[in-house]
This record gives sequence, C-alpha cells and structure tokens, in this order.
Amino acid sequence: MSEDLAAFLARQLGHKTTGLPLFEAALTHSSTRGENYERLEFLGDRVLGLVIARWLYERFPDEPEGKLSRRFNSLVARETCADIGRELGLPAVIRLGKQAREDGANWSDNVVGDVVEALIGAIYIESGVDAAETFVRRTWEPLIEEQRRPPKHPKSALQELAAGRNLPNPDYEVLRRSGAHHTPKFTVRVSIKSLGEAEAEGASKQEAETEAAKALLSKLK
Repeated sequence: MSEDLAAFLARQLGHKTTGLPLFEAALTHSSTRGENYERLEFLGDRVLGLVIARWLYERFPDEPEGKLSRRFNSLVARETCADIGRELGLPAVIRLGKQAREDGANWSDNVVGDVVEALIGAIYIESGVDAAETFVRRTWEPLIEEQRRPPKHPKSALQELAAGRNLPNPDYEVLRRSGAHHTPKFTVRVSIKSLGEAEAEGASKQEAETEAAKALLSKLK
C-alpha cells in the first residue's frame, strides 16, 4: 500500500514524498479511529488561502478588494476543493471506517474537500511553502483562468434580484436533515414572497442554501 501510495502521490500530485506516514494521515478519515486528517486540514486550509490570496493579488492588480474576495471565496470553497479532489482520483485512496465507506463518505464534498486541504498541509510540512504553492498553482490554474469576471455568489445574486424588484429578502428554511453524522444531507427551501421558491440539498446548511438559491435563480432568469 505504501509503495502504491507513493506512486499515486507522484503521479497525481506531482509530489515525491519521503514521509509516507504524514500523507497516510492526510488521507485518513476520523471514522478509522486512528490518526486522521483533521489537524492537517486545519493547516492546509490556511496555506491554500494564503497562496490563492497572493495569486489573485498578483493576477488582477487593478481589482478592488470586493472583487478579489468574490474570486477568493469561490476558489477556496469546499465544493471547489472537492471537485479538484475527485479529478485527482482521491476517493479511491481515502481511508475510512467500514460504515463511512458504505455511506459513500469518500465521495462527499466535505470529506474529499478536507482531504485536499490536508494534502496541501502535508506538502507544506514536508517541503515548505514553495512546494505547496507549486501544487496549488498547477492544480487551480484552470479555475483561475476561467474567472474572466469575479463570480457572484448565488445567494448574493438572488438577494440583488429581489431588491431590484422591490421585494423582501429571500427566506431560507431548513426542511430536514438526514444521513449519517459524517455524511449529513440538508434540504433547504428558499422563497421570495410573490415571486417563487425552490428546494435543494447539500452536505451542509450553507451548501444547501447555495444550491437552492441557484435553483431559484435558474427559474427566474
């Protein structure tokens, strides 16, 4: 397994490690009851934020803080990290307890996104900030280049739409919470009085609200 993991890291992350236990921890979920990725994820989240913030500052020198923040929030979002993790093939190598794996936790946004950040933390600890930045820039570059304009968060866009029609702010209601502790699922309904409503699911309340806002926007456009 260790030799296979080393080969995987070199191939998918472009990182040749000399400390496999660190990366094994980065790929291990707390459901295994052993050392897991949580502390590395805490660190990697901060490293990712720093790298992306500096990159945006350099890449868009004429943009004000507000637009840079919108770009930043989209790029470091859990959903973005999870999409990257799935493209890297991480679900196949994430270590979980039996029940968590049966529940499909290795594909969830929460778990895969956390593992991506944990791996960034592991690269940073082993090889320093330059190596972590190299990985982030190579992996996130297509997303940076796609951002011709600062993305607008769906909830903000929906609120602006309501204000533009002199309507009250959107109302978000959690309809239900289901699923296991490590793979929760929230169902949220968003409504704007006299305009419409939509429902959506997500792995967190915030994610479900965002998806519901997207759904309602698509109905109203």
